[in-house]
Parts: sequence; structure tokens; C-alpha cells
Amino acid sequence: MHHFTYRDNELYCEDVPVRLIAENVGTPFYLYSHATLKRHFLAFDDAFEGMDRLVCYSAKANTNLAILKLFKNLGSGLDIVSGGELYRGLKAGFSPDRIVYSGVGKRVDEIDYALEAGILMFNVESLEELELINERAGLLKTKAPVAIRVNPDVDPKTHPYISTGLKKNKFGIDGKAAIEGYHAARQLKHIKIVGIDCHIGSQITDVKPFIEALQSLKDLIDEVKEMGSKIKYLDMGGGLGITYDNESPPHPKDYAGAIAASLKDVRLKLILEPGRVIVGNAGILVAKVLFRKSGTGKEFVITDAGMNDLMRPTLYKAFHAIEPVARFEGPQITADVVGPICESGDFLALDRKIADVKRGDLLAVMSAGAYGFAMSSNYCSRIRAAEVLVKDDGFYIVKDRESYMDLVKGESIPPFLEG
Repeated sequence: MHHFTYRDNELYCEDVPVRLIAENVGTPFYLYSHATLKRHFLAFDDAFEGMDRLVCYSAKANTNLAILKLFKNLGSGLDIVSGGELYRGLKAGFSPDRIVYSGVGKRVDEIDYALEAGILMFNVESLEELELINERAGLLKTKAPVAIRVNPDVDPKTHPYISTGLKKNKFGIDGKAAIEGYHAARQLKHIKIVGIDCHIGSQITDVKPFIEALQSLKDLIDEVKEMGSKIKYLDMGGGLGITYDNESPPHPKDYAGAIAASLKDVRLKLILEPGRVIVGNAGILVAKVLFRKSGTGKEFVITDAGMNDLMRPTLYKAFHAIEPVARFEGPQITADVVGPICESGDFLALDRKIADVKRGDLLAVMSAGAYGFAMSSNYCSRIRAAEVLVKDDGFYIVKDRESYMDLVKGESIPPFLEG
């Protein structure tokens, strides 16, 4: 459930008409519901009531400072995958000892930044990374808390681009190599083994893959303990899906119940890294219809938002419902909803039945709170959209729309080109 509803055929976010925000902010813009964000986080966290756990919101889904601050205030930890996300997390007020650093390609400066900040742990993705973290910790005269990310070779039954737990994926290492990694870690002077990590993918709509991954991890946990490593944390990652179209993902209570049953004999603190399941349906992208065009057997609705604003349809052929901000009676049309980018792959929807909208009408691209603005770009020198947060009957611009000056910020023309 979310707080985007129609009242007298006008779309509202909580108690604010979306049209009113568009009139004040312009289009395109991302719009988030405070009530939905809060309710989704608490519903997920409360589902694990009675279990020793730390919910670490996955920053990569949506890194806006206001959203990070909201989750921090609700007691969340943070899962990060870059130095930039660490900076944002600290800026939003997260305590470093509630931040987990995942990701397959950590740079030296990012490792140093995390060590100096004092994060909870690194999720290590390779033996070379383990050696580098040990080296950097030694130079900084500290010990690095680590978990090794295990690839359980479980098929999450999701899009191949967001599957991360198969042996062909770049993430983590297999069970045998993980044992070697834990043996190696015990010999490294500046490494402290604190946990074990697993993440199998994103937009997963069935509990079974998570349970399969857990079953493969339990034997590994026993082996790690037998070698004398006193691990404290089991990081299960994230990946729980949402409804974009006709998916039926499990409720967080069902997800938590299945995990609790599987872990009843495991005495470790559970770390969870939800992202999409919390923010995905808490945000929409609002765009304006620029033109209508009829081709040979094809209708086009051309909007001022494109693949630079919302990459998911182009990248994954992902489905996002598209609704008129002002709903009206009449027959629907079948059209491609496309953007202004000079690519044939620039679309928000293909062969979609939508309202028979006209130039100037507003469209709401639903379920755009996750991997929306976070994946946006300046391709074709398009300025990135504004971000707006609604709480009750008020709205707040939490990210200004970029300007043309922002496009060239940091660029310079060398002297030999002048004149």
C-alpha cells in the first residue's frame, strides 16, 4: 500500500495534489511520500520482532539525504557500496558502527575512508580485496572488521542483470574458496573476522531462494566456527521484491517467518539490507506530455522524461504503470511512451494501453522510488530532475532541479584551445 490515490479523479500524494506540485516545481520531478517510506521501513523491521537484527537500508536504491535522514531517525543502519554513499550516510547522521560496506570493487581511498570512519564491517568479495584491506588497516594502525561474501549458487528467478548469487555472477566467492578465505583471514594481523555475508539478487518475489541460500550457509557457518573464528553477524543482504505489475512478492512477515524458522539454531545477529521493498512504491516520476505523434501503425506519446531520468525500462525492459495525473473518461489508446533522448531505446513503456492524453497533460510513472533518480544521468546534456518529499499536506524540494551551469561544473578549457 502507498499514499498515491485519486480524489475526484485527481492524483494526490498524501494530502497534496500532484498537479499543484508540478505547477510550483516544473517537470519532470521525482515525488516521494513520507508516510509510505516510514510505514514500509517499520513494517519490514517489525516483521523481525524478537530476532536479534540490524536493518541496514540499502543506500543504492535511493540516496537522497532526506530519505537517508528519515531512515536514520527510525533506527536504521546503512548498507553502502561506495565512498560517496559513505559520505552521504555520515552526512545524514548515521553512526559509522551501523554502516556495512558491500560491493565488488572498493578503491584504496574508499577503504581508507571507511577504516578511518570506523564502520561496522566490510563485506569482502575476493581474496585480493581481503589482502588489500589488511594492508590498508596496517598502514592506518587499526584492525578491519570483515565478513566474507559467499556466493551460494542459488537462482533467485529474477532478471539476469540483477541476479547476484549464481556462480557465473561477479559477486562473492564460492563456499570452498570462502573457507580458504577465512583461513587466510585468521593469519592476517590487521583483520578481525566478525561475520559471513550472502546476497543473491534483487526484485525476488519468492521466499524459496532465500531459504536455499540460508541452508547452504549454515554448514559454512559451522565450519567457520570450528576453525576458531568467533563470528557475530550473518548478513542476509536484501533483494525482496515489490509489485510493479502483476508480481506477488511475499509480505515481509512471511519473509521474516521463513528466515526465522530456518535460523532457529543459529545464534548470530542478523543483518538485513532492504532497499527496493522500502522505497520502490513510495515514489513516482511525474512527467509532462510534450507531443503526440502517429506513425505507421504506431502511436507515440512523447514526454519530457526519458531514459536519462528513469533507466529501468531501457536497461531491464522493466514495467512501470503509467497513470494520468488528471483521470478522465474515454477510450484508451495503445502507444509507446517515449522521452526526448536521441536513442531508439529511450522509452518508458512500449505498446502500452494508456489514457488518451494530449499535449500538456501530466503523467505519473508509478513505483519509481527505487533505482530512479539514483540511476539518472546527464546524457544528451539533459539536466537531472528535482526531487520532492510530501508529508501530510506540505511538500518540500529535497533536491533542486539542476541548471545548465551545473552541466559544466568542474569542466575547463585548456589555454591552448583559447584564442
